[in-house]
Amino acid sequence: MKTRDKIVYAVLFVICSVGLYFGLTDKEFFDKSYAQEDGLVEYGTALMLFLVSLVCIFRLFTIQKGKSITWKIGTLIFALLFLFGAGEEISWGQRILDVQSSEFFIENNAQGETNLHNMVVGETKVNKIIFSQLLMVVMVLYLIVSPVLYRKQEWFKNLVNMFAVPIVKWHHTIAFLVATALVVSNTASRTWEVYELVFGAIFLLIFIDPLNKFIYNKEK
Repeated sequence: MKTRDKIVYAVLFVICSVGLYFGLTDKEFFDKSYAQEDGLVEYGTALMLFLVSLVCIFRLFTIQKGKSITWKIGTLIFALLFLFGAGEEISWGQRILDVQSSEFFIENNAQGETNLHNMVVGETKVNKIIFSQLLMVVMVLYLIVSPVLYRKQEWFKNLVNMFAVPIVKWHHTIAFLVATALVVSNTASRTWEVYELVFGAIFLLIFIDPLNKFIYNKEK
């Protein structure tokens, strides 16, 4: 494990631990100050996701020569996916720029914001179905199942390499599991805001230095 990763993990552990302390001892402070809306935690998450997108865009423009069309498609999809995540996290800058939501979002968004993850379909929030339950399944498959398959199944290895999918190292998985344990132990209502920050930071580390980093080498 590189020194950079150790430093990031240490910082994330402190953030989660301090959050857990306040979440258990002073929920009001945690929800309204530590993990508040438009606070450092939320903006930190948006920044991490945006940086992942920038890493993908940088690679797309600097090392795409000689790469397959599937590699380019995969890299572009990741760039757009994380850019979307960053935008959603801050409601596309709505509160920063003091832009009012349209009537559609006021009527159909749980918080009256211009974003998709707080939309309500019927009586169910999209965030609960897609951004919580489905995302958790994807994370388990990606963080635990995919590294095993990558090491044991040649067809899977070839497939993910073809689409430029970065494979996690085991210390990435362990960091996620530790963070998950700390976050789940926190009973404050906005505890998942901290988890999203951890999610963003670790994914940045994964994209910078994955197990299959050779897929980002320049073609000779």
